[in-house]
Amino acid sequence: MMDTGSAPPSMIIEYSMVLIYCGAAILGTIALFTRQVLPVFYIVLGALIGPGGFGLIPEVAIVDELAHIGIIFLLFLLGMDLYPQKLLKIFQSVSLVTAATSAIFFIVGFAVAQLFGFTTVEAVVTGIATGFSSTIIGIKLLPTTVLHHRHMGELMIGILLLQDLLAILALIVIEGMGGEAVSGMSALIPLLGLPVFVGLAFVLERFVLRKLLQKFDQIHEYLFLMTIAWCLGMGQLASLFNLTHEIGAFVAGVALAASPIARFIADRLHAIRDFFLVLFFVAMGAHFDGSAFADVIVPSLVLACLVLAIKPLAYRFFLVYIGEKKKTGWELGFRLGQLSEFSILIVFVAIASGVISNMVANFLLIATVLTFVGSSYLIVFRYPTPVAVSDRLRRD
Repeated sequence: MMDTGSAPPSMIIEYSMVLIYCGAAILGTIALFTRQVLPVFYIVLGALIGPGGFGLIPEVAIVDELAHIGIIFLLFLLGMDLYPQKLLKIFQSVSLVTAATSAIFFIVGFAVAQLFGFTTVEAVVTGIATGFSSTIIGIKLLPTTVLHHRHMGELMIGILLLQDLLAILALIVIEGMGGEAVSGMSALIPLLGLPVFVGLAFVLERFVLRKLLQKFDQIHEYLFLMTIAWCLGMGQLASLFNLTHEIGAFVAGVALAASPIARFIADRLHAIRDFFLVLFFVAMGAHFDGSAFADVIVPSLVLACLVLAIKPLAYRFFLVYIGEKKKTGWELGFRLGQLSEFSILIVFVAIASGVISNMVANFLLIATVLTFVGSSYLIVFRYPTPVAVSDRLRRD
């Protein structure tokens, strides 16, 4: 392990990057051989090299800061998928499904937390974290042709994006619950600032950013530079409205979604997002406290098993209720039958706000990883995916 006492910050960052990406490449190879999604093994890598494992990462805080950028880009790109005219019809068709299933999953998470003696606030956070499904796993295990050109892909995108909007609101509320905001009034301040910030973002995009991008649309380097500046700059500006950088980036993406070059920009940013998301999942694992494993494994297993069992049933029931075929309901239910990376982001915000304890964070972290693994195997053995076990099910 590197001696952090005398090493300059630049060497610590370089050492951490080498350790993370070389380790991710090795475990990623194992993941592909075992037909598992890569983020699961990134989390395992973080647990192994973090303070709770072999303690090889000198400064977890540095990795946290870099990982934070990955979430900013993730939410920015999710916002860019919210093209209002195209998605309005999809949202209308899946709004009942999303609202009903999120409410059911909230009750499941809340009940499990109460069963194992967590506080009411911790139970509420657990319920919120249980209410969402993974965008990353859902999209990565769906063949590209299905994602972009078939009804299944439209349904999945609609449900996931509506869940993302609910998660954004949950992040605002949870952040407001922390620190001195126990009176409840402080939790309302971001909600009041949000519409003002949204209006400002659309004005700036329409009358400043769009005109610049249209004038210099032949210079790809400039488009790339301005887009990154727009994403990170709006994230920073959001802090003036008592909003998180993630929420600012999401709003920036939504404002840019209607731009004629939005799709070109999104394609160019995917590689940057994936680079930083590796750090996000590694940082998630690095925060795992191995000494608390025995205390949280039972509630984690209970929550994970309930999620894996109930989510497919709930999605299937409500999708059939709105007129979808049973086959479609089952497949979409299994593809969305896990917890979400938003669950972990909610945990991080809740810890930073002092709303939950480290034990609850470990409980949710383990439960999320278990659902990632269980859901991934249920999908690759049953449905077409890019990493399916059999040639019959393998679809790019």
